[in-house]
Amino acid sequence: MALGTMSAQITDFANRADPYPLYAALRESPVTRQDDGSYLVSTYYEVRSLANDPRLSNDLRNRAPGAGGPAVAEEDANLPPSFLFHDPPEHDRLRNTTMRPFGPPHSPRFLHDMRDDIARTITDLLDALEGKDEVDVVEDFAYPLPITAICRILGVPHEDEPRFHGWADTVASGLDPRQGKEKARDARRELGAYLSDLIEAKRRHPGSGILGYLAQETGPNGSMSTAELVSTSMLLLIAGHETTVNLISNATLTLLRHPDILKRFRTEPGLVAPLVEEVLRYEPPVQFIPFTVALSDIDIAGTTIPKGAQVWLLLASANRDPKRFEDPDRFDPDREDNQHLGFYTGIHYCFGAPLARMEAQLALPHLFRRIKNPRLMADPPPYRANPVLRGPRHLPVAIDGLAA
Repeated sequence: MALGTMSAQITDFANRADPYPLYAALRESPVTRQDDGSYLVSTYYEVRSLANDPRLSNDLRNRAPGAGGPAVAEEDANLPPSFLFHDPPEHDRLRNTTMRPFGPPHSPRFLHDMRDDIARTITDLLDALEGKDEVDVVEDFAYPLPITAICRILGVPHEDEPRFHGWADTVASGLDPRQGKEKARDARRELGAYLSDLIEAKRRHPGSGILGYLAQETGPNGSMSTAELVSTSMLLLIAGHETTVNLISNATLTLLRHPDILKRFRTEPGLVAPLVEEVLRYEPPVQFIPFTVALSDIDIAGTTIPKGAQVWLLLASANRDPKRFEDPDRFDPDREDNQHLGFYTGIHYCFGAPLARMEAQLALPHLFRRIKNPRLMADPPPYRANPVLRGPRHLPVAIDGLAA
């Protein structure tokens, strides 16, 4: 297989169920130039180094004119890029402002105080499975849980939550370098109009949720404009929802493929945290970052990445690098020193990571305590089209009913 066309193979839906042999081939050469002029970085230490390198930019406006590589996401003339697509200092201003109501040090109990609410949502979703002998873990559980959570975090009225189900997938598709952007742009415009109205309402009556706080915020970093708040809210919708859907779905699939570990998981409460971390390494919800740009020539692993080139950082490949992880293709929740890149690293470390971890650590034990004798009905299951945010589109599981 020509390494110069490997990006096309990675994004080819035919390889969605098992992209890992492609990553193994790529790791033979840590940095690979593609025929379109972009560069794939596939090994752990190189990915980690570049992710923390200020010479690599997340702002696609830094691409050299005519540079190869597909355009990705967030192209909307009416909205500024979210902080994910900014570099310091603008990135720091927007991200730090957003973090103030979301967690420490300004709101140290924010996530802790959500635990009971999330646990009730989990119980309600599982209670709704009563009487079924077949469930779709994605549609019935992994998808509705985080969308409910992120809507409550933002302060979206309960009656509007169903509208976010349709928007979330479509907006996230903008990260897919294979797809046309028209549907994603249309969804961003619709969601943006809704959020703009909601933010203006929150300026008058803050109510619950962090949008009410941010709409009033005039802290040390200043206030965000309505347009900046809209872009930030869309990012939180993806960071706080899409990653968690895949994390819970991938964890469920992996446990059902490893019955010995599932047996332990049911009886060892302390296994849940390391197991979630191993899923993040073994089947990360974000497979790669395809939109970074070299701000200057970068020499790495015997290759020079030229200024203006688009760079793909292959997190899923790095997570299975045998130079960093012993026996990397084995799922091992007892793995020590599991410094995976499942949530990225550096200044763009996933904003939604603490929420995703908490939801998964609550959801998985409840799920496997309640469903009786779960069996996969399709392996591999049907996958979502998006190669960046990789996970099952459906996960049909046969069960022998529901425990009380």
